[in-house]
Order: sequence, then structure tokens, then C-alpha cells
Amino acid sequence: MTRVLVAYATRHGSTAGIAERVAARLGAAGLQAEARPAAEVRNASAYDAFVVGGAAYMTRWLGGAIGFVERNRATLAARPTWLFSSGRSGRTSWTSGGATSSRRPCPRSSQRLRDMVRPRGEMVFFGAIDPAAKPIGLAERLTSLMPAARDALPKGDFRDWAAIDAWADEVAAVLGSPGETLTPS
Repeated sequence: MTRVLVAYATRHGSTAGIAERVAARLGAAGLQAEARPAAEVRNASAYDAFVVGGAAYMTRWLGGAIGFVERNRATLAARPTWLFSSGRSGRTSWTSGGATSSRRPCPRSSQRLRDMVRPRGEMVFFGAIDPAAKPIGLAERLTSLMPAARDALPKGDFRDWAAIDAWADEVAAVLGSPGETLTPS
């Protein structure tokens, strides 16, 4: 049975929730999948495939996810790997260079990580903002002190579970395909 690690780095738990949902979906498809904090994984070579997720803050993945990819780049590059990011905003569209998209832009760190591991796919999901959560990190503490910045951020859970399930199902379909070699494409 194919062993899949869904490794993640989260700050307030939104990304962990996505990772757990992906692992459950992969498990329901007949794969042996588990979600674990990326910083806690000591032996990535014990897995056949990977889904790595990072919360994006200030346009970058959290260090735990980046560190996991850097430490395990050879293993991840040699096996099927997918990446996902989650962010805090609940906007339904983004404008970049005059074009509007319903897909969030990838974090800046993504290109370097993609070059390292050549993932089979990458997805960006909306996250969640709990107004009662204690600020973590300098940027969150500063934002919490500025009423205009704090009020500009939409509050709530913006994770699109149907989109997350559909993406996990796509990953499961690839990993469960007859003849899947579990080597990079």
C-alpha cells in the first residue's frame, strides 16, 4: 500500500485542518496517509509520496514547511510530491497585472521550492482568521495594534472544503493509478 505523508506548517491551525482533510481523503481512497507537522518528521524516506502544505504569511511559507522541503529535497524530488499553500484572506478574486483570477497567487517562496522538488501539482487555498486568536509573530502583533489594518482583514473561515476535497481526490487518483511508478514525471 502506498504510504503518503501530508506534512504541514501552521500557525493558528487552518493549514493543519486542510492537511488533515487531505490525509483523510487520501485514506478514504485506499492510500495509507497521515498528516504530521513538518518540523516533527524525522524520516521522510519511509514514505512513497508527499503532500506538503505551508501557511503563507507575508507572501512566504512558514519556516517549518520550507525547512522540511530543504532537508528532504532529494527524497521529495525522487517521489511524487504535491504542494499546497493556505493564506488568511477571504477575498474571492485577485488582480495582478490587470488580470483577475479566483485563484490566490502562490507565495514567493514557491518557485524556489518547485525548482527543488518538481512537484506534480500545486494549489493555493484560502485560510481562516479567528479574531480572538492571539497574534503570533511581529507582523501579526503590529497588525493587531493598527485598527485600520486589523479591520481591513476579513474575519472567518474561508477554506473551500469542496475544492480541497476535489484536489485531494485528484492526488489520490494519480497515486492509485495502475502503473503509477512513484517517480517524478
